[in-house]
Amino acid sequence: APAKKAAPAKKAAPAKKAAPAKKAPASALVVQEGESAWTPDELKEVLDELHEQREHSSAIVEQHESELDGLLRNSGDGAGQDQADVGASSFERDYEITLLGNERDKVAQIDRALARIDDGTYGVCESCGQPIGKMRLMAFPRATLCMTCKQREERR
Repeated sequence: APAKKAAPAKKAAPAKKAAPAKKAPASALVVQEGESAWTPDELKEVLDELHEQREHSSAIVEQHESELDGLLRNSGDGAGQDQADVGASSFERDYEITLLGNERDKVAQIDRALARIDDGTYGVCESCGQPIGKMRLMAFPRATLCMTCKQREERR
């Protein structure tokens, strides 16, 4: 049977530096009971981490798009290749598509976190509306769920 051809991968929007948006003041961001308010330095640390992660992930997306483009261009119709070669090519192509999708998701999560910082909703659980917790956000700045909702999600 002929090998299936992969659907062309969606191109990610080119990484561009957004114009500095009006950021909510650090003290306006939500914290859990018992936590101190966000300081400008803590918010800067989170923003720096998010921007660094976005830059890194965008570079990975570009690299994997280039590699996937080469794999798709050179995949041919399989004529003259034995089954092992066709299988290896299919595996490699699927692997690149998966990695590319994961990195694109990460960039989208980072963009979402940055937008939430700008509009002042950063730190609010998207599921229950309770504070996520400053320590969780400092450890994992892309978090959108509090620990309780994240644990519930992972059990499903």
